[in-house]
Amino acid sequence: MLQTGRRCFSVLARCQPIATSSARAYSTEKAQKMEKREIFELDGRQYTPDALYNLSPAVRRLLDRRILQETSNPLNLLKRRVVDYVHQTYRKPGNRSPLFTICESEPRVVTTYQNFDSLLTPEDHVSRRPSDTYYVNREHCLRAHTSAHQHTLMKQGLDAFLVIGDVYRRDEVDRTHYPCFHQIEGVRLYTRDELLGKKSDASENAAELFTVTRDASRIPEKQETHSLDAVKAAEIQLKQFLESLCDELFGRDAEKRWVDAYFPFTHPSWELEVFYNGQWLEVLGCGIMEQKLLESAGVTDKIGWAFGIGLERIAMVLYGIPDIRLFWSKDTGFLSQFAGKQPGEDVKYKQISAHPQVIFDISFFLPDSTEFNDMTSDVYDTIRTIGGELVEQVKLTDEFENKKKAKKSQTYRIVYRSHEKALTKEEVNVIHKQIEQSLSTTYGVVLR
Repeated sequence: MLQTGRRCFSVLARCQPIATSSARAYSTEKAQKMEKREIFELDGRQYTPDALYNLSPAVRRLLDRRILQETSNPLNLLKRRVVDYVHQTYRKPGNRSPLFTICESEPRVVTTYQNFDSLLTPEDHVSRRPSDTYYVNREHCLRAHTSAHQHTLMKQGLDAFLVIGDVYRRDEVDRTHYPCFHQIEGVRLYTRDELLGKKSDASENAAELFTVTRDASRIPEKQETHSLDAVKAAEIQLKQFLESLCDELFGRDAEKRWVDAYFPFTHPSWELEVFYNGQWLEVLGCGIMEQKLLESAGVTDKIGWAFGIGLERIAMVLYGIPDIRLFWSKDTGFLSQFAGKQPGEDVKYKQISAHPQVIFDISFFLPDSTEFNDMTSDVYDTIRTIGGELVEQVKLTDEFENKKKAKKSQTYRIVYRSHEKALTKEEVNVIHKQIEQSLSTTYGVVLR
């Protein structure tokens, strides 16, 4: 659910399609200029792209590499550390088999219903826009969060599971953002007896999990259909689970605090922060799942909680990794520092070298009738596709509109840096010229 550091609970909330006529025209024109693809295949399934298809070559390259499965990658170490802890700590009564089912082979292309509508999120969000989401066609997109599988898995009858995998969003370019990142989502559902005990009769509300008075309303402490006793019992289970997980990751001596939060698909909701390396770190988001979400999956007699962790942010802190691009590096100088390590080992990345930055600006006039926001994601994707891992950061530094001439212009600053060698201005200039040419040819911008 939550990708920590991105201010959302791993889900990109539901939003409206492109609203303006100029944006629709721009999207259609852009689609006509994009690479023609009759069939898109991923994870053994085939899809037919349409005008909404907006997967860049850079993103398609990322789909081919599953770094979470590479044993020498620090993300793999962190994933195994979380899974090992959950399996060792939470067992089924009787046969003592693992309580939580691990789901890490779910298809990465999901329906728009799974990605947005199944989570009952609000209408007034922007994430449905093609500038935020990678679309295959009007009905399918790359999952923007592991929450996209929640509805399906609950409908299949699972009531304790972890969903682990790579997710995709069209985002800014800097040391902490990347079009692909990884999440672990946890869900636990309880019957009344599991949560309160078979002989629980502590109060009238506790006797029936969802029995509330006729005039019950939503309050900060609970949803309309939940008894306060049930919510408090679920909250205790949830917070104990997550506090012990944080103890495993950051040590028992690390100070922790709970912060009230808002997420559209849990209520009440919280964020867990840990004081680590001299500062408060937001580790995860969580909450009591909206009962309507459970009911939409056919679950009517249980209450549940959910949480989400963004692996990159935690791994960068735990292992001292300064740049998110390093997780995708094939440099043996990086990977060898984690190869052969066990999940619980204390490993810190030792920077091999710090090569200088090379900085170039690019300025252009936008095509007629194009709004500023219409271009930004495409500029980022183009720069990622051509510059690849040499691009450390892209920043929009200036926007200007000449109303008399009806012209809009943008300026972006591109920071190039390699982790493997010192780049020269001459070799960077070749790449920069390719970026300029691609933007001009594909999107019709006029270079300044």
